[in-house]
Amino acid sequence: MMFPIEHFLYLGALLFSIGLVVVITKKNMIMVLLGIELMLNASNLNLVAFNQLYPEGINGQMFALFVIIVAVCEAAVGLAIVIQVYHYYHTSVPGEVNDLSD
Repeated sequence: MMFPIEHFLYLGALLFSIGLVVVITKKNMIMVLLGIELMLNASNLNLVAFNQLYPEGINGQMFALFVIIVAVCEAAVGLAIVIQVYHYYHTSVPGEVNDLSD
């Protein structure tokens, strides 16, 4: 059963909007990272949907795989930074981290 591409685009727009709202409204750094991951997954959904629409053109699945690899690296580095900031400042709220000197 084939679904129209509009369904995938609407779902991708909804996921991206939810991720953007999470990034803007949440004060916890872990939640901000989760919102960014949700936005990246929404873009992956759109890439794969357009690849199914135009299979002879640019390979959207390869771009989606590249975005997944970048997202994994971003999550690993981001979590390492969050852990170090939490050990130093004893908080995970980005607004409370305002001193970069020792």
